[in-house]
Order: sequence, then C-alpha cells, then structure tokens
Amino acid sequence: MWVLVFLGAAFLVAMTPGANNLLGMHHGMRYGPARGVTALVGRLTGFALLITAVAAGLGSLLAASEIALTVVKWAGVGYLVYLGARILLTRQVPEEVPEEQVAPNLISLARKEFLVAVTNPKAVLIFTAFVPQFVEPDRGPVTVQVLLLGALYLLAELVAGSIYVGVGAVVRAVRMSRRAHRRLDQGTGVILLGMAALLATSPR
Repeated sequence: MWVLVFLGAAFLVAMTPGANNLLGMHHGMRYGPARGVTALVGRLTGFALLITAVAAGLGSLLAASEIALTVVKWAGVGYLVYLGARILLTRQVPEEVPEEQVAPNLISLARKEFLVAVTNPKAVLIFTAFVPQFVEPDRGPVTVQVLLLGALYLLAELVAGSIYVGVGAVVRAVRMSRRAHRRLDQGTGVILLGMAALLATSPR
C-alpha cells in the first residue's frame, strides 16, 4: 500500500511544471515524440545519480552544505539562461530544408536533459527531503529502500516526462504557422529565463 501511495505522490511531484518538463515539451514540439522520449534517458540518468548519492549518504551532506547548494544553484541558473537565450536566438529552419536534417542528434538532446536535471537544486531536495519521508527502518535496510523508492520515482518521472513530450508532439502535429511556432519557441525561451531568474533570487 505504501508503494502505491509513494507512486501517486511521486507522479504529482514529477508532473509539476519545471525546467526539465518544459524542455521535454520543447523537444517533442521541435523534433517529434520519438526523439523527445528517447532524450529522457539523459534526465533519468541525472536523477539516478542523485538517487545513488542519497543512498550513499552524500545527499544529506549536500543538502546541509550552503556552499555545495550555492554552486549547484548558480550552475543551474547559468545553464537555464544558456538554454533560454539559445532558443530565443536560434533562427527558424528554412522551409526548403527538412527539419530532420538539422535536428540535433539524440546524444545532444539527452545531454541537455541530463544537465538540467543535475544542476537543479530542487531535484536535490526531492531526493533528500521527499523520498526519505517514505523510508521506514522496520521494513529493511534504509539504503535498499532509498534505491527502491528512487527507482519508482524514475518510473513516475518517465511517465510524466513522456506526457509533456506528447503535449509538444500534439502541438507539432497541428502544423501551426511558422509565426505561431516561433512565438511558442520564444515563449519557451522566456519561461526558461524566468525560471533562471526565480532560481537566482531564491534564498536557497
């Protein structure tokens, strides 16, 4: 029963709009569902590393360290600014050039997902504050429970990320005008810059 409760809570947390989900929606809109979902491997890899760190005891140390969290915070701010500015400044693909020929390879898309995941201090707090709440010492070794709950969270993140990619893919299928497409791209870039500003001004 506790597993189902955790899965439900994890799915709600994973569905919360954020930088990774916005990026996944952008990938689905620009490059289609197959590329967008495959690129989620980068996000899941980043989260898996954070889960492993928590299980090893490094997560608590990181959460308690102002210097470490500050470094992660400003790395995240910098990368969100980079992504937002790049989306805003990237010129639209000419109509005569098929988009598939100029789309980044999957490694590039996955790398973006990975970097956004590991430089997001909120992700650190998810695995150091949210996941441990469901650990019960009488159920077995804490490390094993953290790894199990972490794996379940990755499943919830995969489903949530795929939904956002699917939303982007639906927008792509509508075949909007180039102007509308560009406005969506600009909106994505502005929101990413806004997230960077909120992260930069957050107390922690």
